[in-house]
Amino acid sequence: MKKVVVFTGAGISAESGIKTFRGGDGLWENHRIEDVATPHAWIADRKLVLEFYNQRRKQLLEVEPNDAHKAIAALEKYFNVQVITQNVDDLHERGGSSNVLHLHGELRKVRSTVDPSLVYSIDGWELKEGDTCEKGSQLRPHIVWFGEAVPAMEQAMMITQTADIFIVIGTSLAVYPAASLLHYAIKANEKYLIDPAAELPYDVTDFRVIKSTAVAGVNDLFKKLIDDYV
Repeated sequence: MKKVVVFTGAGISAESGIKTFRGGDGLWENHRIEDVATPHAWIADRKLVLEFYNQRRKQLLEVEPNDAHKAIAALEKYFNVQVITQNVDDLHERGGSSNVLHLHGELRKVRSTVDPSLVYSIDGWELKEGDTCEKGSQLRPHIVWFGEAVPAMEQAMMITQTADIFIVIGTSLAVYPAASLLHYAIKANEKYLIDPAAELPYDVTDFRVIKSTAVAGVNDLFKKLIDDYV
């Protein structure tokens, strides 16, 4: 069975109604990234950071997986599929995917501020000041903030190296180290980039570029893959 690795970014979730993290004005939901998504922001204004992610969780509960999420899950009937995502939402899981690696954390999880290995699922959407882990420390969003290391990056590189088919969907390829995964698809004999504004890095040339939204591009490509391999 062919190994398909699907690497997704904000563009796939945008079609479910989740805004991309940085719009043309450089803001995320009217906030500067530096004010809500960095370790310094957590120290400077914990209340603002908590409220920002509470609102992101609340929004997430109001949206549903789209046809691109569902198509990726359906591909598991024919291929060994692994999803690597930059997204912190759970739409891949809710869409039916069984193997999902989150590079930048998960919105519906929280973790201890003194022991990063203590990670908990959160019921509902609200995390408040005074909510603590079993060691008594404040819980924080289980998110990789700007300026923090990406713990899952090594695992993502290893997974990408096993791909027979590597598909990149809905990412600007502007966030590193995540974007460097393109260089690790060394085994893949088919590589695709699906995004309306798709632009490959100057040193990457062996991808087929599909300038399309996630839903339209995924449906067309997956029909081709099934016809070719099944």
